[in-house]
Amino acid sequence: MRAELSWRVALPTVVLVLLAIGVAFRDTVLVMTGIWWRSDTFAHCMLVLPISLWLVWRKRDRLAALNPSPQPWMLLAMVVTAGAWLLAELAVVNAAAQFAFVTMLILAVPAVLGIAVARAIMFPLLFLYFAVPFGEFMLPAMMEWTADFTVAALRLSGIPVFREGQNFAIPSGNWSVIDECSGVRYVMASFLVGSLFAYLNYRSYLKRAVFMGVSLLLPVVANWIRAYMIVMLAHLSGNRIAVGVDHILYGWVFFGLIVFAMFMIGMRWADADAAREAGSPAPPGIGSAAATRTVATGVAAVVIGIAPHLAVAAMERAEASAGPVTLELPARLGPAWQADDAGPIEYRSQVLNPSAEAWRTYAGPAGKVGLQLAYFRHQSTERKLVSSQHQLTSMRDERWSLPTYQDRELRLGDRELAMRSANVLERAQGLQRKQLVIWRLYWIDGQFVASDVRAKWAGMVSRLSGAGDEGALLTVYAEQAAPGEAEARLERFLNDNASELNTLLSRVQRTR
Repeated sequence: MRAELSWRVALPTVVLVLLAIGVAFRDTVLVMTGIWWRSDTFAHCMLVLPISLWLVWRKRDRLAALNPSPQPWMLLAMVVTAGAWLLAELAVVNAAAQFAFVTMLILAVPAVLGIAVARAIMFPLLFLYFAVPFGEFMLPAMMEWTADFTVAALRLSGIPVFREGQNFAIPSGNWSVIDECSGVRYVMASFLVGSLFAYLNYRSYLKRAVFMGVSLLLPVVANWIRAYMIVMLAHLSGNRIAVGVDHILYGWVFFGLIVFAMFMIGMRWADADAAREAGSPAPPGIGSAAATRTVATGVAAVVIGIAPHLAVAAMERAEASAGPVTLELPARLGPAWQADDAGPIEYRSQVLNPSAEAWRTYAGPAGKVGLQLAYFRHQSTERKLVSSQHQLTSMRDERWSLPTYQDRELRLGDRELAMRSANVLERAQGLQRKQLVIWRLYWIDGQFVASDVRAKWAGMVSRLSGAGDEGALLTVYAEQAAPGEAEARLERFLNDNASELNTLLSRVQRTR
């Protein structure tokens, strides 16, 4: 009776706390579910919550024998997590904010129900992290690995290959490794089901860890083999099979067979079903004082979840007065660079949803330089200064190839900026193809920074200092006539005009 009495108080308390935290973080929740709905890569995330609830239900007998005991000291961990969410929100780092939200949900369970209860359902709680749509940062690397393996395997098969970035040509046709070919979605789905399989079939933590590792690595290698097989099937059939819709269908069929084989092999080492865990007898039940402590801990957890949103709302109210952005590049930059509208460099990077954008080609002592300026105000999930969606060239760009990168140092005045220099080639065949060198910089509250991480940090500091969430993305580019010549021209252009560009952007920031 006492255990029943304790759950009668604790269960509705924890359910209400979790629902209240979900409502407080509703914007984060909507961003997550929106990605699940529109992205095939993360469609599996929609299954995470039902699976987690089912896993908890399987533990109901063991949980019924435990006596919930609130642990108010866990509220300190929730405070730290709420602070992490706030910083991630200010820096517009969606994945970090989403991980912080899920962590808030997980920590609320031991805070209200106690460590013993949380330990009994540890895997179902940690399984919730699979709901975070995370991992697209692996796309470029996995595309590169897939192209490397496919080209190497084709050459070992005696097929001549000409490769340029992620594009390669063989005698029977041309191929490109694009995002669908990277294998990221295979890895995500395999790791989720592999982790679930390991939890349900193994009691040994070592076995679970090994199988989860296999489920993470196997689809990577399988995707390399899949890409090679598709090219070979098309080549040997005269491009009659494994192209178009068949390309995607064969890929998923092959992936399904690989996962099935992984499970069949894994079952050979499956542990016998564990005896039903009834748990130890429940200690004496809670009295009115303990029930009050449970409810008070739950209320405190909800307050902690709401507090960072109040801080964000206060900042947004202060920034709401800023109006639309007007951005125009002058006909002359400094004494030496004049706009060359008659002969612009025919290139423009893809910048997603800026508040304002301008571009121009300038001619100076060293030659022509293109400048593309994108300004961001009132940043959100759909409008971010630092975003992987801002692409120098797209995978399906008809004119320019995907970029290749080199790390370099840029001396800008008295500062050294570590940056990446990108090179892109025209897709047209022949020896007269143009090559562009492209650099990107961020401008935030009077400072130029080169790396994404520094830009996120500078943006967060800007908001905390009251300067707002504004910033600009500068893309400069030049045609490469001789090795190193375009890089020298870009560095000259930036050093000649950094002060004037800073003045221009500062003026835009002040007109709010």
